[in-house]
Amino acid sequence: MKLAIVTDAWLPQVNGVVTTLQRTAQCLEALGHAVTVFSPLEHRTIPCPTYPEIRLALWPQRRLAAGLDALAPDAIHIATEGPLGVAAAHHCSANGLAFTTSYHTRFPQYLSKRLPIPEQWTYALLRRHHGRAQRTLVATEQLRRDLAARDFANVVLWSRGVDTDLFHPLGRHHLRLPRPVLVYAGRVAVEKNLDAFLGLGVEGTKIVIGDGPDRALLARRYPDARFLGYRFGADLARCLSSADVFVFPSRTDTFGLVMLEAMACGTPVAAFPVVGPIDVVEPGVTGILDEDLGAAALAALALDRERCRRAAQRWTWERASAEFLSHLARARDGASWSSAA
Repeated sequence: MKLAIVTDAWLPQVNGVVTTLQRTAQCLEALGHAVTVFSPLEHRTIPCPTYPEIRLALWPQRRLAAGLDALAPDAIHIATEGPLGVAAAHHCSANGLAFTTSYHTRFPQYLSKRLPIPEQWTYALLRRHHGRAQRTLVATEQLRRDLAARDFANVVLWSRGVDTDLFHPLGRHHLRLPRPVLVYAGRVAVEKNLDAFLGLGVEGTKIVIGDGPDRALLARRYPDARFLGYRFGADLARCLSSADVFVFPSRTDTFGLVMLEAMACGTPVAAFPVVGPIDVVEPGVTGILDEDLGAAALAALALDRERCRRAAQRWTWERASAEFLSHLARARDGASWSSAA
C-alpha cells in the first residue's frame, strides 16, 4: 500500500510519538509498503507554548491538501491533533476520504495542569476530531476503555514495541553512584509528576534523564538529585541498564515507551497503577504498581532482572506495525468496526 502519515510531532523532537511513528514507518517499508510522512518540516512554524521543542505549522491547509492530492495514498493516518492533524481531517472529510487517527497524548490532563481549562472542554474538541475517523488507534486497553466511557467511537488497539538489540543488559557499572540508583527518563515538565519521584524518602541516588521547562526549578528544589540531560541510543541504554529501578511517576501518559526500554535492559519499573503502567508492567515480574511510589521502588529492587528482559522481548515493533497496517487496511476497505476489530 501507499500510506500517508500526517503528524505534528516529528524530528528533531525526541518523544514516544516520534519514536513510534519512525519505527512503524521503518517496519512497513521493510514489508514493501511506501510511507510518506507529512510533518512540520515542510511548513513555516512557530514554537508551541510551554513546549518549544514542538514546532507548530502555520496555516498548513493548502500545502498539505496539495501534497495529499498529489500522493493519492491508499490509506491516510492522522497521528496528532495539532494544526496539521486538524487540517488533514478537514481535507479528508470534505473530500470523502477515509482516514484513521491515533490518540497518543492526554491533552485534557496536560492543559489542565497549565491553564484553567476544564478537561471536559478539551475532551469535547478531541471527540469531534477523532469522531470523523474510521478508527481511533490507542496503545492500551485501559485507554481504550477510558475513551469509550467518554463517548469516543471506534477506538481500537495499536500496541507498541521496543528495540531489544539496542536496549539490552549492559552491566551495572556505568553509573558509579550510591545505591540503589533510581532513574527517570523523559520530559522534565509538570505533567510528568516528577515531584512524586524526586521527593521520595528513599536512600541512594535519584537520576533524571531528559530535559524540559521544569529542569532548572526541580534542580534547585532537589539539589541531591542528578540531572543528566538528554541521553540517546547506547548511552541511554547504559544508563537504564545500570539503574536498580526505573521510576515512572507520570499519571497522564498513554503508554510510556521508556518503561519497555528499561525492562529490556533488565531494570524493573516502579509506577502508579494508572493508564499506561497498568498495561505495560506485569506486577511482581517486571515491576511494582502502588499508590505509594516509594514502597513500589523498594519492592521492585527484589525483582528478577532476567525476567524483566524476557518479558520485554515479547513487545516487538513488527507485531505492533502489523496491527497498525490491519486497522488502516480495514478502514480503507470500509470494513465495519467492532470492539474486537
